[in-house]
Amino acid sequence: MSTPARTDAALAVRGLRVDFDGPAGPVPAVRGVDLTLRRGEVLGLVGESGSGKSTVALAAMGLLPRTARVRGSVLAGGTEMLGAGEKALSRLRGRRVAMVFQDPLSALTPVHRVGDQIAEAVRAHQDVSRDHARRRAVELLDLVGIPDPGRRARAYPHEFSGGMRQRAVIAMAVANDPDVILADEPTTALDVTVQAQILDVLRTAQRETGAALLLVSHDLGVIAGMADRVAVMYAGRVVESAPAHELFAAPRMPYTIGLLGAVPRPDTDGRPLTPVPGSPPDLRLLTGGCPFAPRCPLADEACAADEPALAGPGEHVTACVKTPGPDPYPVPEPVPPARTGVPREDLPSVLRVQGLAKTFPVFKGAAFRRRVGSVYAVDGVDLDIRRGETLGLVGESGSGKSTALMEILRLARPEAGEIELLGRPVGGLTQREAHTLRGSVQIVFQDPMASLDPRMPAGEIIAEPLRAQGRGRAAVAGRVPELLELVGLEAGHADRFPHEFSGGQRQRIGIARALAVEPELLVLDEPVSALDVSVQAGVLNLLQRLKHELGLAYLFVSHDLAVVRHIADRVSVMYLGRTVESGPVGEVFARPRHPYTQALLSAVPVPDPSRERARERILLAGDPPSPVVRDEGCRFRGRCAVYAALGEADGSRCEGVRPAAREFGEGHVAACHFAEA
Repeated sequence: MSTPARTDAALAVRGLRVDFDGPAGPVPAVRGVDLTLRRGEVLGLVGESGSGKSTVALAAMGLLPRTARVRGSVLAGGTEMLGAGEKALSRLRGRRVAMVFQDPLSALTPVHRVGDQIAEAVRAHQDVSRDHARRRAVELLDLVGIPDPGRRARAYPHEFSGGMRQRAVIAMAVANDPDVILADEPTTALDVTVQAQILDVLRTAQRETGAALLLVSHDLGVIAGMADRVAVMYAGRVVESAPAHELFAAPRMPYTIGLLGAVPRPDTDGRPLTPVPGSPPDLRLLTGGCPFAPRCPLADEACAADEPALAGPGEHVTACVKTPGPDPYPVPEPVPPARTGVPREDLPSVLRVQGLAKTFPVFKGAAFRRRVGSVYAVDGVDLDIRRGETLGLVGESGSGKSTALMEILRLARPEAGEIELLGRPVGGLTQREAHTLRGSVQIVFQDPMASLDPRMPAGEIIAEPLRAQGRGRAAVAGRVPELLELVGLEAGHADRFPHEFSGGQRQRIGIARALAVEPELLVLDEPVSALDVSVQAGVLNLLQRLKHELGLAYLFVSHDLAVVRHIADRVSVMYLGRTVESGPVGEVFARPRHPYTQALLSAVPVPDPSRERARERILLAGDPPSPVVRDEGCRFRGRCAVYAALGEADGSRCEGVRPAAREFGEGHVAACHFAEA
C-alpha cells in the first residue's frame, strides 16, 4: 500500500492492535490496522457493527478503558500518542487531535453553560484571559451556525436540541485549530435534515482549520458525499481501501460489494436488495484464513489457508485473493406488484384516518398544579391505506408520528377526527369488539431486543398472542413452527432465548409474533433503524415477500427516506403534527410539491460520490417551532425559503390561513398555498 512518509501525515496509524480483557482471556477488537490521513483530507471508515471502527478512533485519542491492551503506533504530526502519559495526552488532545463523539449530550457537562465549556477548551491550550475565551466561544458557535450565539453561549446543554448540541461539540473540537478531527458516527440518530446541517458544519469546520478528518460512519451515503478516500473494515482489519470515487464505482472486495448492494437508494425503485449472508465472526475463534470466507459467495479452499494481506496496484488495495465480478451475490427474485390492473379506489380500505388530533396538557406549579396550556402533538393527520399496500409515514423527530400511531392502536374514540379500521369506526366500540378488532392490527417495534421478553424462549414469545386470542394448545403448537419458517428461521430455534439470536433474527421473531394472529395491517415503527445495512436488507426483503404472500398492508414509520422509497407504495409526510404532503412514493420523490418535502428529499444521501456531490441541498434554518403554540397559519413558514421570498400580501396568507390540501393528480396532495403545479 502506497502511503506518504509518516512525518508528512497529519495522522499515521501503524500496526494498531487492541485487545480487551475478558473472563476467558483477551478478546481481540482491532487486529493490525494501518491508516494515513493527509492534511486537509477526509478518510471515511466504514463497516458493520463490531468491525472495530470506533475502537480505532478511540485508541488514536487514548480514550479506551483500562481493560484495553493497545499495541502499535499512532503518530500525530510526528508525535507518538500511544503510550504517552496523561499530561502529554492532555497537551495533544484538542490541540493536535480533536474528537466529535456520537452522543453529544454525554460529551457535554450538563451543569455548565455551553459557552463556558467551549471557553475552557480554548484556555486549556491557549494563554488567554477568560473574557477572550468567552468571546472566542461565541465566535465558534457562530461559525457552526448556532443562531443568536451570544445568548446561546449562556444556555445549558439540555436547552439545546440534538442538532445544536452536536454543533456545539464540533465548535469545541475546532476551538484550537487541530491538525486532525476524529468524528465517530457524528450524525447517528439525527433526522435527515439535521444530518445535512451537521455535515455542512463539519465541512465548514474542516475548511476553516485545514484539518484532516477521519469520519467513522455506517451510512455509505454520508461517506460518498464527504470522503476523499474510504477504508472498509471487517473483523478488526481494513479489507479494502481506495479513493472514494473508485471504491464506489468498482469495489473489489466481496464484502464491500455486498455492503453496497444491501443499501436502499432514494433514486431507485424497490429492486430486491442483496444482503450479505450470515453474521460477522467471533474474533476469539478465528483460526486462520480469510475471516469473511464463511459469508463469501466466492470462497474456496485457498481462502481457508491464510488470511490475505492488503495488496493491489496504486491506492486501491484489497485483502482478497479473488477477482469478483460486478455482482457475485445471488439476487433475490423480485416480488410481483401487490395489485395488477385493479384501480386503487376499488381495493378494500384497511385504515382511514381523517383530521386526527391529540393534545397533551401543560401544567405549572408544585403544590397547586394548574393547566396553563396544551401541547398540540397531532393537529390534522390524514392517512389512507388499502389492502396489500404500504404507506410510509415520514417526518422529523417531534413531528407527531409516534403519537399518531398510539392514537390509532388505542382503538378508542379520538380526541378529534375519525379513525376507521377495516371499514369500522373505532369510536364507540365495545370492549369485546375492540378485542376482536385488535387482532387485525399488530405492531413491530424499533428495538427487537427491548420488545422481546428475555426470560421467554422464542416459541413462547410467538405463542403469547395466540393464547391471548384463546387458541387451543394443539393449534398453538402447530402454528409456532410455521411462523418461524415463514420468517426465515428454523423450527428448532423455538427453544432459544432472545440473547442467543442476532439483531436481524430477533427482529424476525418480532415479525413472527405480529403475524401469529393473522392481522391485515402491520404497523412497523422504525423496524430496521437499529440494524446493520446487510441485516436491514434481509429484513426488508422479508417484509416485501410477506406482503405479497399474505396480502398484508403496512404502515411503515421511518426517518430513513431511502428505506421508505424502497418499500413503500405511498408516502405521507408530517410536519409538526400535520400532514403536509402525500401520494404515490415514486411521484412524491420525483416531484415533491411542498417545500418541506423538497428539503427532506434533498438531504437524503445517495451512495454515489458523483451524484451526491452534484446535488443541490436545501438546508433548513433552525428547529421546528414549539408545539405548545397553535398557529393558524402555515407552521413551516419560519423555515421556508418560499415564504421568505414572498411579498407582504402573499406572506400574510401564509401567516393567517392554514393551507388546505391541494390535488396534483393521481392521489398526490400537498398542503401549501404556493406549491408548484
